Amino acid sequence: MDQPLAEQLPSVSAQSPSIGRSARRALKAAVPALGYLIPPLIALIIAGVVWEFWVRAADTPTYIVPAPTKVLDRFFGGLSYFWWHGWVTLYEGMLGFALGAGGAVLFAIVMASSRPVEKSIMPLAILVKVTPIVAIAPLFTIWFGFGSFPKVLIAAFLTFYPVLINAIVGFRSMNPGAHDFLRSVNASPAEIFLRLRMPSSLPYLFAAFRIVIPLALIGATVAEWFSGDRGLGSVIIVAHNNLDMPTLFSAIFTLAIIGIGLTMLTWVLEKRLTFWHESNLAR
Repeated sequence: MDQPLAEQLPSVSAQSPSIGRSARRALKAAVPALGYLIPPLIALIIAGVVWEFWVRAADTPTYIVPAPTKVLDRFFGGLSYFWWHGWVTLYEGMLGFALGAGGAVLFAIVMASSRPVEKSIMPLAILVKVTPIVAIAPLFTIWFGFGSFPKVLIAAFLTFYPVLINAIVGFRSMNPGAHDFLRSVNASPAEIFLRLRMPSSLPYLFAAFRIVIPLALIGATVAEWFSGDRGLGSVIIVAHNNLDMPTLFSAIFTLAIIGIGLTMLTWVLEKRLTFWHESNLAR
């Protein structure tokens, strides 16, 4: 005779311990994140209160410095407007970051393996680094038009050099004993790179990523000043010309939210991928 249906189904009491353990693990994972979020939130609230009090006490005109309440009212009143333009800047900045960081890693692989190649390419990399973005952004607009491509190139320019330097240092900062062991077992250069050089470079790469991701957003925003009818950069420049300070500060606020979110995402990925590194073990 077939077993009754009630006996075939797993009992709730059998599942409850596993559910309880999952809930406790989720709570333990959430508590550290809240611990990192609470102090900056408190600092922002205090800064906002001081800002509001100072503007009201000094009777500062809105076209010079708006009160935080007016900025928040403008931001939440045009939320879809700011997030649409923010998405455009995010797309251009992250595409430029991917292009610049990818090219930097490829160059670093070659330069870390050959000193003559490094000495040949490094002056060009320094030239890219010291070139003022505000000088080449109008040129890119003339050469490549008013689309997204000039903004992506500007973001890639700002991303390239820091990632290149950190990647070179990371690829060379491998354990000598592990390197000798892999060579003793006739490991190929590709195997040495994947098993030793690449993992050793991750802490250095993520350190560079935390620096250049906000820079990529800034590069895209600055490029939009010269060649954009969309994106947060165009919102900022139009609001500045119209002395519309609440809109200008709301666009900056949107850019800050995007930058903070990307930085936190980078931090989470770094902890996941470099859990073995001394910096994480010490914590």
